[in-house]
Amino acid sequence: MIKAAAAVAGSVIIPLSGCGGGPIEPTSISPGWPPNLPVGTWAPTAADNAFLDNFEQQACLYFWEQASPANGQVLDRAANDLGGAMDPRLTSSIAATGFGLAALCVADSRGYQSHSDIVARVQATLDFHLNSMPNENGFFYHFNNVETGQPLSDSEVSSMDTAILLCGVLTAGAYFGDTQIANLATQIYERVNWPWMLNNGSTFAQAWLPGSGFEAGRYDTYCELMMLYLLAIGSPTNPIAPSYWNNFARPVLNYEGYSYISSGSDPLFTHQYSHAFFDFRGKTDAYANYFANSIAATQAHETFCLAYPQVNGAWYNEDYWGITSSDYAGGYTAWGGPPAFGPIDGTVVPCAAAGSLVFLPNQCLSMLEALNKAWSSTPAWGRYGFVDAFHPSADWYDTDVLGIDQGISVLMAENLRTGLIWSAFMSNPDCARAMQLAGFVNQS
Repeated sequence: MIKAAAAVAGSVIIPLSGCGGGPIEPTSISPGWPPNLPVGTWAPTAADNAFLDNFEQQACLYFWEQASPANGQVLDRAANDLGGAMDPRLTSSIAATGFGLAALCVADSRGYQSHSDIVARVQATLDFHLNSMPNENGFFYHFNNVETGQPLSDSEVSSMDTAILLCGVLTAGAYFGDTQIANLATQIYERVNWPWMLNNGSTFAQAWLPGSGFEAGRYDTYCELMMLYLLAIGSPTNPIAPSYWNNFARPVLNYEGYSYISSGSDPLFTHQYSHAFFDFRGKTDAYANYFANSIAATQAHETFCLAYPQVNGAWYNEDYWGITSSDYAGGYTAWGGPPAFGPIDGTVVPCAAAGSLVFLPNQCLSMLEALNKAWSSTPAWGRYGFVDAFHPSADWYDTDVLGIDQGISVLMAENLRTGLIWSAFMSNPDCARAMQLAGFVNQS
């Protein structure tokens, strides 16, 4: 029923927007909508584990090969067919580097690379970011030259991307049991002047630019921002008051029987990133159980995709669904739903489901395995696994993989299997204390 829902006559009408914002005829679906998408229990088969082994190993390889051996900075993106060579593009991303540090923990745990080589790479990465990388009050520029660390001319100092880097830093600092790594990680975290990024406001500024100062945008509405606020609340050196946790809005979106906190125009990754590091399972604050919230957001997103009408010869179905900020034939875009936004054209973005593996393991893993089975012999699959996005009906396959999308994929896959990243990151006392200060309690 789900695969054919868009063609079944019924009484529920969902208005949808199409490629470039143009109208698409609404779809009639059956009165039984939304479909039952229970979380269920996850009991992986040998085939599941074999797929995930390969999936994780190829993703981790990106963070080894597409990073500077000298300073550990990870490229923002790279071609998926370089045969092990480093992409000649020189743009690194601090968010990709943060994900990369956590991915190296996975690579070490699973023996993908030599332990001594990984330790040396992590030591070099942290030393460079502490002692050589340009920063403003401990916050880093978003995009930098991968060889020198110098910020690109138009790059901003980013509060959120710094938070992602710090999560990777703290994960590595706790995981390796290496005194040098732990000390460097602590210094990078404790150097951050969190009140500075508030810019005298009640919520965090998104960015600061040399010459013009703070931009107007703020993290004032629920998204991936939880890691930013919790890192700041837990800081032992320059904290913000726990009351700031109450200052961002938490609007509720209702879609086809699912109700969850969302701004209504957030790509799916906003319900994933903070959960890669902070363990919200079985916990609630004064507002929500955010893990359950992300389950609902993923269920709603799958439901939205399965109800989407035919576009350019492609139907979203149980074996082909999921969109989040990514490349597409027209470049890079933010897109998603519900409600529909962005130039949705039938492209699938594998990291949308991969980043939600811990929320809907059965549905997400089944879809990823189906994608692999159907498209692994095409340009959709390469040295580092799936390309960032592809649209086979339109004969379009991205040539690149993106560091942040590889990162959320491998971290969530490993959290599903072992909880490794959650365990390492949450063993930092400051991170656990931040959740307590923000009012989190165990939910019975």
